[in-house]
Amino acid sequence: MFVLAELKDTVRIPPWEFKRKLNDAITDELNRKLANKVYLDVGLCIALHDITKIEESYIFPGDGASHTKVVFRFIVFRPFMEEILIGKIRSCSVDGVHVTLGFFEDIVIPPNKLQHPSRFDQIEQAWVWEYDTGDGQKHDLFMDAGEIIRFRVISETFTEALPTGPNMSGETEKSEAKNTSPYTLGAAIDEPGLGLLTWWENT
Repeated sequence: MFVLAELKDTVRIPPWEFKRKLNDAITDELNRKLANKVYLDVGLCIALHDITKIEESYIFPGDGASHTKVVFRFIVFRPFMEEILIGKIRSCSVDGVHVTLGFFEDIVIPPNKLQHPSRFDQIEQAWVWEYDTGDGQKHDLFMDAGEIIRFRVISETFTEALPTGPNMSGETEKSEAKNTSPYTLGAAIDEPGLGLLTWWENT
């Protein structure tokens, strides 16, 4: 679920930080810049693990800050494909079941990857697994918000957010990127043992 990613960056340290140790100033700046942000094609950055290389610092004309090239390793959330995780149902919609891990919420289980057969209950706003009891009867198992769920990671999508300018009327155009997650996981529960933990606790 968590991996170490080696990254490179040029860190800018403002003059009022010169009194601190360079390592400490660089560490704080990297955490401020990257922690809790999605790095394209890398994953969700959590925290700095260590700094492996610090090159010479430079001060450019017109800028009193120092600029230092560093190589470092960051703890990144990026599950591998087919990994099984446990989360909590955040909400349900016609698009599927939305799951959260607490620190990461962009996980979607699409309708075709739910237990079969399943239907969406508009009144309850929940997906329902029509469980076959084996005697010709069906028992409705609701996937309610707040329930603990076990799922398999089957896909990941990185979306690069591009800046948008004002439209022709002079008003700032509402960016679709604001509504699009930079990193989304696709999941599945369409096999025995996956789904709500309460479904399998007595089996």
